[in-house]
Formats: sequence, structure tokens, C-alpha cells
Amino acid sequence: MAKIVFMGTPEFAVNSLRALIQHHEVIGVVTQPDRPAGRGNAVKVSPIKQVALEHHIPVFQPEKIRKPEAIDQLAQWDADAYVVAAFGQILPQRLLDIPPYGSINVHASLLPRWRGAAPIQACIRAGDHQTGITIMKMDAGLDTGPMLMHRAIPIAPDETGQSLHDKLAQLGADLLIEALPKYFSGEIIPIPQPEEGVTFAPQIKKEEGHINWSEPAIVIERLIRAFTPWPGTYTFWDGKQLKIHAGYVGDGIVPIGKVMVVGDENRIAIGTGDGLFYPTEVQLEGKKRVSIADFIRGYPSFAGAVLG
Repeated sequence: MAKIVFMGTPEFAVNSLRALIQHHEVIGVVTQPDRPAGRGNAVKVSPIKQVALEHHIPVFQPEKIRKPEAIDQLAQWDADAYVVAAFGQILPQRLLDIPPYGSINVHASLLPRWRGAAPIQACIRAGDHQTGITIMKMDAGLDTGPMLMHRAIPIAPDETGQSLHDKLAQLGADLLIEALPKYFSGEIIPIPQPEEGVTFAPQIKKEEGHINWSEPAIVIERLIRAFTPWPGTYTFWDGKQLKIHAGYVGDGIVPIGKVMVVGDENRIAIGTGDGLFYPTEVQLEGKKRVSIADFIRGYPSFAGAVLG
């Protein structure tokens, strides 16, 4: 049974940590420092810290993992390997090289496609038909290390960032537990990533959720699904933010950003750069999320508006 130090922070990493606890000896957990969150700015611990505390595993929360004192702390744990899943800080080569088996990463894409911080949202936005998990040995580059194993899954037509996140979190845990013993025994050897097909998925900024109605309707629909639940997508109407939670694409021509009531007056179409977008769930600033039919009944002046 290998001695593992696990590094991770968000919900995506929880399945991997729980699986490691069942199959290996997790001697320490490294996660991001507790941060204020929410409207009340209450201090919130990471999902990974919560799991570690449940199992009485020592927790280390360095502000900067690159600092010599942080590296020294990790070296003292004397792990056989580090396992990393969405930790949130770049690890220096000096740190990666400490354990005899190196540092193993659970990455939510089929590398080398979608290196970077937001591969789940990126593949939906791009209209990819499949994605998956890559278990890789880390180096100091951005997701550039050699691969141990990978496994693909299809992306459903109605896939959201949340649904794909949940599928990949479980797949990552399963593949990690399959790959580690084979790697430790020498049954599998890390192989370099292909040089062709490299794409990047940088960290998402909240303002990227502002819908540009001059884009094609299919691009807007993918953005909405990719950014569900975070950071969400929105437009502006009558000086207020209007969140668009869901919708679908149709054919037709309407001026860009213009709202048109269609059919039985329980639906609306919004003009885009190519085709029409039909929102099904919206949320006006300060109000609850509602169906588009309820929204039209509550705000009849929405028909004919131009969104920005």
C-alpha cells in the first residue's frame, strides 16, 4: 500500500481523494487556504479539507506552495507519490521530484487537448463530441507531462458544465485507482504527449458570461451549457441583468438581440448572428429563476426589446 500525499481543492477532487483513502495510505492532504465566501464573507473550508478532517488526515494549507518552507514541510511527510487533482497552484519541479514515484495528476481532458484550468467548460463551448480523463506524471509545464492512462466519454447534446463535471470527477477517481498500481509496479510507463493537437483552456473570468448576440445561436447555446452553474450567462434588459439559464437553437432571421414572441405567445426567440435562440429559463436581477412563459406573463413589455 503506497503512502500518498494528496493535493486538491474543489469538489472535482473529492471522488479521487475518497478513492485513494480506500486503496492507499493517505498520509497528508494539501489544499488551498480557507477563504471568505458568499454574501456574508464567512470563512469557508475547501471540500477537500472537509474530507481530510472527516478521516483525521493531516492538512497543510500553504499560501504559496513554491516557498522553501512549504516544500520542506512536504518533504518531511516522506510520501511515495503525490497525487494532484485541481489543486489551484502551479507546482515547482523541485517539489514534483521529491517523492520516488513523482507527482501524478488527474486531468479532466484528453491531453494534449485542453491543457489549463477550465477544460470541462472549454470542450462544451467548442462543440467537442467527446472528452475524458488523463492520468499523467507532472512536470513543471502547464499539463505537459507524460501520460499514464486516458479514457474517453461522449459529451451529451444537453451536457452542462455541472453534469460533465460530475461524470469526469467519478471517471477520474476510477481511472486513478486503476492506473496507480500499474504505474508503481512498472506495468505501465509514462509516454510523452503528442506534439499535435495542443489546445488551451485558461481560467474563466466572470465577464465571459456576458452573451454577445452577434455570435451564432449555436455558440451562445453552448456557452450557456458550459457556464452552468458557474459563472453563468447573462444579458441586459431595461438596465438590469437578465440571466439566461437554458434554451435551444432554431432557424430564422430576427435583428441581432431583438426579442420576438412566437407561436402561442409562451415562447420567445432572440435574434443572433446566425439563427434564433429560444430561452426556456431566465432570471431577472433580484428575482427568482422562472420559465420563459412565466417571465413573459410577468413582463409583457419584454416582447420587442433589444438585449445588450
